[in-house]
Amino acid sequence: MAANKTVANDASVRAYLDAIVDEERRRDCEAIAAMMGRLTGAPGRMWGTGIVGFGSYHYVYDSGREGDAPLACFAARKGDISLYLTCEPERLDALREQLGRHKMGKACLYLRRLGEVDAGVLEQMVAESIAVTRARYGSPIAAAAPQLDRG
Repeated sequence: MAANKTVANDASVRAYLDAIVDEERRRDCEAIAAMMGRLTGAPGRMWGTGIVGFGSYHYVYDSGREGDAPLACFAARKGDISLYLTCEPERLDALREQLGRHKMGKACLYLRRLGEVDAGVLEQMVAESIAVTRARYGSPIAAAAPQLDRG
């Protein structure tokens, strides 16, 4: 079985955020990072080259494939900011109705700008995703106090 491509590494979250050219997008990503750090109690780490993740959990699929994944994560993509969520569909749909401008894939929430959504609803969605993941895979031990690396 092939190794997972997206794994936690020691690349700098700060450098990733600083490389976001659009100032508003960079501030939005910094706000999302702060929220995810607060909700998970874990510092941000890079997963692969383009995902900022907080905390982690270990999964094992029925197929035998297993690995580690971030408890909460996002990526600043070319057109949108992508937040990766695991939620119960009924709860997620109810919150999405209140969120504001967004697009939704199966487990990926796409935002153009943070100012176009209700920040409180977004935080509820991320908290719900974390709770569902912890219930499904166990509660990982959080690392030290949440912070963005400054390296």
